[in-house]
Amino acid sequence: MKLKQLFIAVLAMLPFAGFAQSSLTIFSEDGYKFYLVLNGQKQNTIAMTNVRIDGLAQPNYAVKILFEDPSKPEISKNVPVVDPGTSAYADVTYKIKTTKDGELKMRYFSATPVVPNYAPPADVYVMHYGQPAPPPPPGMGGTTVTQTTVTQTTGGMPGGGGASISVGGGMGGVNMNINISDPNMASTTTTTRTTTTTTSTNMGYGGNDYGDAPPPPPPARGNNCRYAMDANSFRSAKETINKASFDETKLSTAKSVLASNCVNTDQVVALCKLFSFEASKLDFAKYAYDRCTDRNNYFKVGNVFSFDASRTELNEYISGQ
Repeated sequence: MKLKQLFIAVLAMLPFAGFAQSSLTIFSEDGYKFYLVLNGQKQNTIAMTNVRIDGLAQPNYAVKILFEDPSKPEISKNVPVVDPGTSAYADVTYKIKTTKDGELKMRYFSATPVVPNYAPPADVYVMHYGQPAPPPPPGMGGTTVTQTTVTQTTGGMPGGGGASISVGGGMGGVNMNINISDPNMASTTTTTRTTTTTTSTNMGYGGNDYGDAPPPPPPARGNNCRYAMDANSFRSAKETINKASFDETKLSTAKSVLASNCVNTDQVVALCKLFSFEASKLDFAKYAYDRCTDRNNYFKVGNVFSFDASRTELNEYISGQ
């Protein structure tokens, strides 16, 4: 009986096995472009400041950061891609920052629950680890080769390259035949010139796995955000943020969520209300403005503040964008 129960339990877990995968996002806090090498495979062929990979089934990966600027030393580190508290699969984010000593280090930033069937915003390209990338959209990537062949013909007299003179008469029965063949008189010179114009836009991204795919763009501003998080994804993100005990942790987690998701004004208001301090609300409201899908309604965010000074500072920030 126990064996049967165990078998049923295993079968019940199988549908969820496909979701047991993590996502990894690495971004440069100072905007330094880099290449990400994951378990020995180069993930992006164009240097970027923000790289996201999903479909990670292992709990740890060997990460190497190669900066576009060769003067900056590479960073090598074994990175766990699970929640540090529960060891559950998670959407994990690391950041590259400059320390007080001027060194570049990769530090843990946050971990949020994995959202099933994650639908990225239109301005975010998600790489699927170990899977072939889809072909690039029309106009993105590829090589165009134009060949022009010009044939030029020069020659002598029409009709051939020889001349025949025949003289005959009755004076003594003299017959004269003269054949002249001059190759220069009717030679044909063919000159072929081939001009090759190659226009190549290398939008490849992902090294061995994503050679033909467009790269994810740098973090986009809010006017490129078209779709806000769906209700289920937002509910999950909100619960995760609210579990943090301190405003500082809530703020870093909320920013991590918005690093790969867009929100609408009402969602920004709801997240701002999770913070206890005015300064945290203001910090997040400024950050979220660039990821908002309906910035024309952003005036609603001012209602979450207790002080007019905070509303004024937010309005001044928006005016400067």
